[in-house]
Amino acid sequence: MNANEKGSSMIDAPEVLTTTARKTARIHLVVPRSAIQKVMGPGLAEIQAALKEQGIAPAGPWLTHHLRLDPATFDVEICVPVDAEVAPAGRVQPGLLPAARVARTTYRGPYEGLGAAWGAFKQWIARNGYREAPDLWEVYLAGPESSPRPEDWRTEFNQPLLD
Repeated sequence: MNANEKGSSMIDAPEVLTTTARKTARIHLVVPRSAIQKVMGPGLAEIQAALKEQGIAPAGPWLTHHLRLDPATFDVEICVPVDAEVAPAGRVQPGLLPAARVARTTYRGPYEGLGAAWGAFKQWIARNGYREAPDLWEVYLAGPESSPRPEDWRTEFNQPLLD
């Protein structure tokens, strides 16, 4: 399915599945949309440092849990999944990504194409008669840390569904 941002963005065929709850280390932020790129990297580094200090290894790729969608602000948790209990450390808090019935796809391409890819995904959700919960999460499977080529980047989209 094409998400047509600069003609190169793609999402995989969506599926509906039930996830299991996952422990996380998280930082909750409410920031203007224009500030998200300035806070994401430092927030992730802060979580990684707190985990290292506590001797806890990540249990998978980092993610963002968007709690509420608003045109002006991001109400988001920057999260790293863990298998151990995280002790609060400054802004880093223990968290839980809840189990949910979700529609899921993987977007392949640069972060600038995320909006258009989400648009294509949400069209699929609506066309198939599903109703969206107010939150969503993105899992950053491969990004700039794994390849300098944006076409190699992969972001997993998870849209919880209402019954």
